[in-house]
Amino acid sequence: MPIQTAKEPETAKKEASSWTFFSNHAHVLLSLDAPEDKVLRDVALEVGITERAVQGIVADLEAAGVITRYKEGRCNRYKINRKVKLRHAIESHRSVGDLLDFVHKDK
Repeated sequence: MPIQTAKEPETAKKEASSWTFFSNHAHVLLSLDAPEDKVLRDVALEVGITERAVQGIVADLEAAGVITRYKEGRCNRYKINRKVKLRHAIESHRSVGDLLDFVHKDK
């Protein structure tokens, strides 16, 4: 059986940066919670996923009642329902607004 050695610092850095604490759904929601309106292409660039993936996530969030999509001229705008409870049992005692306030606290 080969002996495992400590990882090189560069390898450890790469592995540490390959995951995040929040899902892409949370990242999209956080991006949409900005004071300025964004098109989904901008959200995709900020989150680091495709525009098509963002469209799917927006559809999920809309179906769950987390966001409401409305038209303003030719553009889609998004309103976040901050009262919706988070979905996982571990955090279901908190709301979407609690999450947004926590992450954006210092902004």
